[in-house]
Amino acid sequence: MGFLDVLRGKRALRQPTEDRLFAMSTAVVPMQEQGLQPTGRAAMVFQPLGTSDFSAIVKEMEEVLKLSGEEAGTTISSSDDSFGYRWMVLSDPDFDDLVVGLNAVNGALRDGGYGDRVLAAVFPFRDEQGRQVLFIYNIKRATYYPFVGRPGSEQARDSEEELRLKARFERDLPVEQDLSRWFPLWGAPI
Repeated sequence: MGFLDVLRGKRALRQPTEDRLFAMSTAVVPMQEQGLQPTGRAAMVFQPLGTSDFSAIVKEMEEVLKLSGEEAGTTISSSDDSFGYRWMVLSDPDFDDLVVGLNAVNGALRDGGYGDRVLAAVFPFRDEQGRQVLFIYNIKRATYYPFVGRPGSEQARDSEEELRLKARFERDLPVEQDLSRWFPLWGAPI
């Protein structure tokens, strides 16, 4: 950002640090030690566009993931939720393959000029009680945060457990410090 940009009131937006997505590859070890088990699935959530260019990028990305997935054992599926977001879900017993696959999805959308359409990467885990615990990577902020729904309640979150998870894993992951940016992802299809 230059001096004239400051005078004109323009600000340079902070670009996300891509390697922060890969922090999950090393954080999974202490998570497992603390009783969180990966489910073998992960998802990239983005808002699709009805343009032929966007559709071509998504189709090509899916084909590349399917071809590389045959070798690595990764499968891919996608679905749209009620909010208009597409969930590209990867399944693989090798956790590192999931992280690499999601990075490929993010990179393809970003390189195609659609990085602003990407919402989050989502890593589901199961805790010792069998509850689903989501670690959500906010692409634009390059930070993670936990999301835990309260059992027996349709749309209530277990904020106490989320704060415990934050405290437990903030040395392992770049955790979002602004709690007002911990957006819930109700009805995640993973």
